[in-house]
Amino acid sequence: MVLLAVVGISPAAFAQAQLAPTPPMGWNSWNHFGCKVNDTIVRAEADTMVSSGMKAAGYEYVNIDDCWEGVRDSKGFIHPNDARFPDMKALADYVHSKGLKLGIYSSPGPHTCGGYEGSYRHEKQDAETYAKWGVDYLKYDWCSARYVYKPDQYQAAFEKMHKALLATGRPIVYSIHGRGRVWTWAQSVGANLWRTTGDIKDNYNRMVAIGFGQEGLAQFAGPGHWNDPDMLEIGNGGMTPEEYRMHMSLWCLLAAPLITGNDLTKMTPETRAILTNPDVIAVDQDPLGVEGQRVWEEGPLEIWMKPLADGSKAVGLFNREQSTIKLTVKFSQIGIDGRATVRDLWARKDLGVFKGSYSADVVEHGVVMIRVTPLK
Repeated sequence: MVLLAVVGISPAAFAQAQLAPTPPMGWNSWNHFGCKVNDTIVRAEADTMVSSGMKAAGYEYVNIDDCWEGVRDSKGFIHPNDARFPDMKALADYVHSKGLKLGIYSSPGPHTCGGYEGSYRHEKQDAETYAKWGVDYLKYDWCSARYVYKPDQYQAAFEKMHKALLATGRPIVYSIHGRGRVWTWAQSVGANLWRTTGDIKDNYNRMVAIGFGQEGLAQFAGPGHWNDPDMLEIGNGGMTPEEYRMHMSLWCLLAAPLITGNDLTKMTPETRAILTNPDVIAVDQDPLGVEGQRVWEEGPLEIWMKPLADGSKAVGLFNREQSTIKLTVKFSQIGIDGRATVRDLWARKDLGVFKGSYSADVVEHGVVMIRVTPLK
């Protein structure tokens, strides 16, 4: 406690940082399966997370989204839909046996977005149930809460579940989707990550609108508390490989949670390569925990930079135009003087020493992602 006081970190903030020191990585059922999710699917995704190399790459959460809920018993405790999830504790045990963690979903309102039982007035009971089952992650989605809470009650509604989770004694990552300028208060109510946008869709225009729209939010992110521009759509089929690489690059530069939403059991080799590239993931998971920001923009062309713990800079050169265009990052734009080494993170290749700048041809709807390391 003395150390916390010395460095100016509150006990609550310290606990958050310990729980999610880097952006969470995992899988969520919603984007691909929606309400068709069931026990068999979740087990298969967990199996594939291990066998495909996803777990080795850092993905660890297997998150069940909406539609798992059944009814409450006479005492008010929630039970899963028996037809889909006959034994949630057994499922959690299975996921844990793979060295992975289980996530679940609810709402501060009376009902979830899918119309199932929410946690309204049952927060303590639900938190206790999740802990009993062995849940490691809760996604808490606003949905019907707008019908029972006024705007000045939003924060208290989320904090109520945070306190209920803490009371269980089980470490549970807390992911919220609220309304308004959530990023300005989410950490204070105990959230480890918070949605900064509406829902993503598996199309290029929605992805770039969300991703490039994150500018200005970096000040609110850091170890234990992350801005969340929603889940990854990589592998769901609505974008080209170049667009999916742009998606992955931008989310990693944003220090965003990497929660993939595809069917892992049907991944192509190219999808797997995008999702498991260690050089790119290392940017997202960098322990400094700084969210990247735009350093240059000209129409459909953008350059983003994320400072890294070793003093190097991760840089994304993005082209939203419909032709190949040469982009140049000046080292002075990213806080580097003189010479620096450059590594292409998608090619996983060292490109050599450059003085003052680096240029690359960037294909349409594409990205060149590099790591620039100053020479001393």
